[in-house]
Amino acid sequence: MAQDFRFPSIDGLRAFEAAARLGSFERAAEELDVGASAVAKRVATLEALLGTALLQRGARALTLTAEGRDYLEQVRQALALLAAMPLHRRAAQRRQRLRVVAPPTFARQILMPALDGFAQEQPQVEVELQLSLPLAEGSAPAADVEVRYGANTGDPTERLLQENVLPLAAPTLLARLRLRRAADLAAAPLLRTPLQPWTDWFRAAGISAPEPSSGPKLLDLGLALEAAVAGQGVALARPSLALPWLRAHALLPAWPLQVPPAMHYQLAKVAEGAAAAQFADWLRRRCEQAVHSGAEELSRLG
Repeated sequence: MAQDFRFPSIDGLRAFEAAARLGSFERAAEELDVGASAVAKRVATLEALLGTALLQRGARALTLTAEGRDYLEQVRQALALLAAMPLHRRAAQRRQRLRVVAPPTFARQILMPALDGFAQEQPQVEVELQLSLPLAEGSAPAADVEVRYGANTGDPTERLLQENVLPLAAPTLLARLRLRRAADLAAAPLLRTPLQPWTDWFRAAGISAPEPSSGPKLLDLGLALEAAVAGQGVALARPSLALPWLRAHALLPAWPLQVPPAMHYQLAKVAEGAAAAQFADWLRRRCEQAVHSGAEELSRLG
């Protein structure tokens, strides 16, 4: 007499595994390219078939029940066996989506000019780049790799773009200012942003002056650089972020004194898995290259 096996659907198993790993039906839906309601329904159908709850639906995230924890290990083994079969593999299935979250200026100046290099190194990884706002309240978007900008925190982070900042300005503005000493900058139009205040630079230069209080307050480092290129004022900036304009001589050092930045770019999160580790390694190399190129350009400008 044949045994009565209850075989769940592959879609149900994949939905359960993704929801358990990612902690929400929404993130699982993005990975599986279906609706969140479809993922929830597939998991519920699987639970009904097994006659036991696998996931606890919390207000913020899904958590595994004791039965779900045991079952998850078995499901992962079964899916791994199926995935290892060559006939089950298609090019689209082999591609892995990697969510990267970074501040706007870092994304535009550091990531985008070189992102095709990562694609050539790891063609099986599809990078999904999303912007986050520095100093904004609330949590950042869900990410596999996250770059933050801000003051040091107690969280375990790794600094990126380890370089100093210096005042940069358009050649036309410098010609009008005719700076002869560092103190002359206190009377110049200084671009202000809470993302890179002037206080530390003033102190290092021996200038007794308050933080600039006139002119628009710019909440993006890229906007401060663009305002400097337009001749609207002097920006305190990293050479790596200003590199295209330094190379084009659209920006020049207003004064050679460099000081450590008030805030830092930090590699705040690297998810488990090969794709996230590969991107983090590439990102470290990319940042080192950008810092080296910025320093090299400054040396050319004298």
